[in-house]
Amino acid sequence: MTDQPARYRLGVDVGGTHTDLMLLDAVSGELMVEKVSSTPANPALGVLDGVSRFIARGIAPGDIEFFAHGTTITTNALLEMRGAKVGLLITKGFRAVQEVGAQARDGNLFDYYYQKPEPIAPQSRTREISERVDWQGNVLVPLAEDDVRQAARALKAAGVASVAVSYIFSYMHPEHEARTREILTEEMPGVSVSLSSEVLPRIREWSRLSTTLLNAYLEPVMVMYIGHLGKGLDEKGVTTGQRFLMQSNGGVMPFSAAVAGAKTVHTLFSGPAAGAQAAAYLESVGCGSASARTAPGASDAVRYASLPHPTTQYAGIVTLDMGGTSADIAFIEGGLPLETTESVIARRQIDVPALDMTTISAGGGSIAGVDGAGFLTVGPQSAGATPGPACYGRGGEWPTVTDADVACGYLNPDYFLGGKQKLDVAASRKALETHVAKPLGLSVLAAAEGIRRIVDMRMADEVRVFAAKRGVDLTSFTLLPFGGAGAVHAAAVATELGMRRILVPPRPGAFSALGLLCTDVVHDYIRSGLKPLAEVDTREAAAIFSVLEAKAREELASEGMDAATARFHRELDLRYTGQGYELRTSLDGLGQGEITAAVLAEARERFDVRHAQIHGHAAKERPVEVVSYRVRVRVPVPKYVPKALAAPERPRPVADAAKGAREVYFDAKTATMATVYERDKLDVGTSVAGPAIVEQFDATTVIPVGWLGRVDTFGNLILER
Repeated sequence: MTDQPARYRLGVDVGGTHTDLMLLDAVSGELMVEKVSSTPANPALGVLDGVSRFIARGIAPGDIEFFAHGTTITTNALLEMRGAKVGLLITKGFRAVQEVGAQARDGNLFDYYYQKPEPIAPQSRTREISERVDWQGNVLVPLAEDDVRQAARALKAAGVASVAVSYIFSYMHPEHEARTREILTEEMPGVSVSLSSEVLPRIREWSRLSTTLLNAYLEPVMVMYIGHLGKGLDEKGVTTGQRFLMQSNGGVMPFSAAVAGAKTVHTLFSGPAAGAQAAAYLESVGCGSASARTAPGASDAVRYASLPHPTTQYAGIVTLDMGGTSADIAFIEGGLPLETTESVIARRQIDVPALDMTTISAGGGSIAGVDGAGFLTVGPQSAGATPGPACYGRGGEWPTVTDADVACGYLNPDYFLGGKQKLDVAASRKALETHVAKPLGLSVLAAAEGIRRIVDMRMADEVRVFAAKRGVDLTSFTLLPFGGAGAVHAAAVATELGMRRILVPPRPGAFSALGLLCTDVVHDYIRSGLKPLAEVDTREAAAIFSVLEAKAREELASEGMDAATARFHRELDLRYTGQGYELRTSLDGLGQGEITAAVLAEARERFDVRHAQIHGHAAKERPVEVVSYRVRVRVPVPKYVPKALAAPERPRPVADAAKGAREVYFDAKTATMATVYERDKLDVGTSVAGPAIVEQFDATTVIPVGWLGRVDTFGNLILER
């Protein structure tokens, strides 16, 4: 195999409990999966363990031409406050911006004990610098370089490893911040420097400062992690220069951009973004289309006809990524995931483009217990990978959602991870009895059912609220579950939401890893320039876009990417005068790339339509302002191409896929005998009626009574009520 040209593309997703790896053979189209335990102390070790397993299976490391990685390394560092020691340089007179923030408080307004999050750069490590420019970029006070040098020496003495620089209106005049970095690197060799004019060159002082502080806090963590992972890949012979990280916006960027391009902060939603991107891509290419239907095989016609046929035209997808520590939810419409440019993570503002997702503490490892008031609770604490659920046999004593699934019979203790890991049913029952059943005076099964119902209702409620905020009619959407636990709980969540259709992909447990093989290199650029739309000079607007595009080409060249293949997408952030928020408005398809008065007029019309779609009304009589100019550059890379499977002339009888039957408790009082099937033996066009359990290496799918599962031409398992 070593004499063959490079042919493999590897996607890796690091979760709280397991690390999933998906290897694509670009020649045959075959997908191979590995699933290993995550290593929270150093996530790179789990990744390298998975790579070693592929090598042991005969994959030559030199044949891996592409490596893409979704990671929670920055997310976890922020949640656990394990970032770098940060100093802050800010314009003289503005050192209180971090303390004031957005002048708003989160959580309960009546909480007398409310405390703000700990500042990333406290006042003791904040230094004011004499300099000032106005909102148009005119220099009012020159940069006092001596102030910068004195501040650098003080921060160096304080042991600062990373410095954030955020001067007023620096996005209009970045020269002061650029010169400040030169001085800092002279005075503090090896220090990381994050400039607000590079991290987020747009209006709103607090969001720009907060995002820059987060980048400064996390960049050293990312540099160390990438260094460790890169060295490990080199040692294993994976020498490809195509090494990428998933970004929050659903695209990937080279390792070099994450550690040297002021883009570390773009990885904060890296982990959950991959799964949503996979769903969007597969929907866009028609694989498991939300409105697609697969005719039943002849042998299943009677059973299929006995169930009602949905008449709804399915409009989109709700993704439910239920892993070991959390559940991530996103909406896909028209093959595109919804996006946002303003997010909050760990109570901290971050204003960079990201897929619009919500995350709750509802994973297989979520710990259950009884609180001081005698109520059953589930999460937010998670058993993670170490020690993991009680059934893992690694010392975990507290019951988790996975333990409840085991006790109810949903999971096969002898076939977890295809039989590579045995589950201890007795340990699950003991943990449930000790920490939940006895304190509440319940049976073990009632305790397990209670845990499941809480986590299922919590996910359903989050989907319902998320949908209401975005005007989504859930009855016309398909639920797409993935992650290790998604398909176990999907039917219960769908039933609660009134959803009639579920699409379980062929490898749900490693679906996020697949997303890394379904995306492009994507970079976003922005620059604010506040002005009434009617007063915008078309030549000035064209010049701003040209500057952003030139920067994009320069960065692509530095990353070894071919800018000639790049596609550029221009957008304007527009708002009605007097509004405190704006909407992204695409210029795609307008003016053949030229900025003219007609293009701006059409952009205004698009904005009115978009405003009406999102907010229910449009103020067409009011003037519109331009707030910012945006450019998204997309460099296509080869992707996984799903192939339709040919239905066999004589499909194997469904009975051939049956592995037996076992007792399953859909409620604590009644045992139901469910037929157990091996998914890989279910042919295209065959159907499975509930109650049934469909098992595979990376996940388990639960099909309750009243649901029918069908295998479509792409190998998806479609469940319908």
